[in-house]
Parts: sequence; structure tokens; C-alpha cells
Amino acid sequence: MSAEAIIKIENLALSFGGVQALDGVSTKLLLGEIFAIIGPNGAGKTCLLNCISRFYNPQRGQVIHKGEDITRVPTHTIAQRGIARTFQNIELFKGMTVLDNIKLGRHTFLKSGIFSDMIYYGRSLREELKLRKEIEEKIVDLLEIEAIRKKVVGTLPYGLQKRVELARALAMRPEVLLLDEPMAGMNLEETEDMARFIINVNSMWGVSVILVEHDMGVVMDISDRVCVLEFGRKIAEGSPKEIQEDPQVIRAYLGQE
Repeated sequence: MSAEAIIKIENLALSFGGVQALDGVSTKLLLGEIFAIIGPNGAGKTCLLNCISRFYNPQRGQVIHKGEDITRVPTHTIAQRGIARTFQNIELFKGMTVLDNIKLGRHTFLKSGIFSDMIYYGRSLREELKLRKEIEEKIVDLLEIEAIRKKVVGTLPYGLQKRVELARALAMRPEVLLLDEPMAGMNLEETEDMARFIINVNSMWGVSVILVEHDMGVVMDISDRVCVLEFGRKIAEGSPKEIQEDPQVIRAYLGQE
């Protein structure tokens, strides 16, 4: 983990009517770290991810990526900047195979034109074969989904679908990965597997990770730093140990004995 920030959030404010979802939030993602964002339901965690990924337009503040303000850039350019994400609710094409879903993650980067796509030869074919080789040798292997790569996604158990969604995000070759509750709805074994995959993506591929997660065991085990939100405000930030011992966090989230 470096002391250099790859993403900076500066004084971010977001409201919907009279509801203040984010209220002057400032934080940062350091290069090479796993950075967790926690807080009660409605604290603004997903709203923060949506501002980074340009699904929402904040009323105030900035999102800085590698020194450049991306607060108002077109949403479709975010993936090209090396920022990928997963969602709370699985957003896969249920009638397509695992491999085809993963390949879609790379679609925005393909260079072949409409004419070569129509007749499927030359540059288009070479790109397709290269992409398939990269996915099958790297992503499928890392996430241990070789056995299901040709299966239709809609026929798979929930835990495996979450793994496919992570694979599709990784197909974008991200520098920054935004994970919105990747362990939600999983059993213990599936949760442990997902935690291991996140650690491997971070340590082996050097991907910086922002993790929104309710499982405190996972957060405290795999995170380098933790940010705590409550009612749209940041109330604490620090190492997992510091967060566990913070009186405000104990009161607001972890529960007070």
C-alpha cells in the first residue's frame, strides 16, 4: 500500500429532495489498499460509490481520480479510466453464459469496427480470441469458475452469480474496483471464498479496492483502512483496530454493550 491517493473525495454532498444522503464527506483511497466503507442502513455508502462511478451527480464537492476531477465526466468514460464496480443486486444477463457475461466487461475497450464485426474476420476475430484467452487463463482461473464457464448464468446459485459479476468487473482490467456488498446473501463458505478472491485481486494484480460491506468480520479481517458513515456524515476513519475501539462507531454501528 502506498501513501499516494488514487481517488480523493472532497466535501461531497448529495441530496434527494429533503433527504441529505451525503453531507460534506471527505476521504481517500490509497494506491494498492483495500478500503472499507461501513455504516448503518441509509448511511450513504452506496450513494458514495454511485458518485464515484458517476451514477449520481453530487450537488457539492469533487471526486478526484489520479489528480483529475471526474465529478462531471460522462458516465460511460468511467470504465475507460480504469474504474469498475459490482452492485448490491446482481446485474447480469441471466440468459447468457458465464463466459459471455464476463466478455461484456471488456466490450468497451475493443477496437474493431462495425464492418469487421459483421463479417467476423481479421482484427475482430483476433481481438475475440485474445480476449477469450485472457479471460479463461487469468480471470476464470483466479475465481475458480472453470467448471461453470459455459453454463447459463440464470441457472447458477446466487453465490456463483456474485462471483461471475466480480469476474465481469475484472475483465475491464481495473485499477480501482468498487465492490457494493459483495458478500450479501452468502453462506460462510461463499463469504470466505469471496474474501480470498478480493485479497488475491488486490495483492496479485495490484488493484485498489473500495469495499462496502455489512459483514464486520470480513471488513476487519481484510481491510487496510475503514471509513464509517452515519446519516451521510463521516464519523470515523482509521485502521480496523482503531475503528473497533472508536466510541462513536461502537454507538452508531457495532453496538454498545
